Amino acid sequence: MSLPLEGRSAIVTGAGRGLGRAEALELARLGAAVVVNDFGQPGRDGSGAASATPAEEVAAGIRAAGGRAVAHTGDVADHQQARELLELAVAEFGQLDILVNNAGILRDRMVFSMSEDEWDSVIRVHLKGHFNTTHFAAAHWRARSKAADAPVYGRIVNTSSEAFLAGSAGQPNYAAAKGGIVGLTTSTALALAKYGVTANVICPRARTRMTADVFAGFQEPAGDGSEDRLDPLAPEHVAPLVGYLASPAAAQVNGQLLVVHGGMVAVVERPRVAAKFDTKQDAFTYDELDALLTPHYADRPTGETFAAAEVLGLKHE
Repeated sequence: MSLPLEGRSAIVTGAGRGLGRAEALELARLGAAVVVNDFGQPGRDGSGAASATPAEEVAAGIRAAGGRAVAHTGDVADHQQARELLELAVAEFGQLDILVNNAGILRDRMVFSMSEDEWDSVIRVHLKGHFNTTHFAAAHWRARSKAADAPVYGRIVNTSSEAFLAGSAGQPNYAAAKGGIVGLTTSTALALAKYGVTANVICPRARTRMTADVFAGFQEPAGDGSEDRLDPLAPEHVAPLVGYLASPAAAQVNGQLLVVHGGMVAVVERPRVAAKFDTKQDAFTYDELDALLTPHYADRPTGETFAAAEVLGLKHE
């Protein structure tokens, strides 16, 4: 029996550690050849010799297990290096079938304290990084589809965050970037559907090097045998969903947002119109809007916004 991703090739960005590493290993386990991307140059070991980068270590581990993998240590937020990442996948494996965008950084601070560089760097790595790789992958699939005069196989899995859904007060840069990624994903899903490509976005919750401070206080309840169970914030809870979304089985899943962590997957509904008001004149006036909107919001719960804070309470039952 063949594996679901046998004969497919994939790129996973930010895959040297944490969530991206778990995703790369899962795609390889399901049969895909993987380009393991993670930005960084070789360090030095105790003897002064160059040591392998995290991306090279993950790729070597996949090969040692019998899979196919190659490392890429470029910066996906750099347009040319993102192009080279796509070109590497094509050169090594003949074509690209799957793109998993995971690379990111955190520069947390309240909006009134945040520096311009803290804003720019997070937007650059997360949002521009997602765009760069998506741009080159999309062009690749479009060209192949036109050459074949038929749809091709393409899967994009992007990474957003509950910080966007719930509104994270101390992460305005991160929440904005992750919200932008959702918009990029839904636009891409519509643009590429005719070429056979799907694009979906996940909001994972995982304990990684990047989120170590965020989840530092999270503990599994004691006294229930939890010490023998997988950490509910382990990246391994997220990776199988990425494998599924990358597979032929998910052909009908497109433009969707899913929250995943700790043995739970939640499908998030799209926004819906809650109320609609029409002017009785040619155009609204201040007084008319005051008469309509002020009563509408008068009985709303204090602090309720467009953010869906209830997602933070989701857990495996």
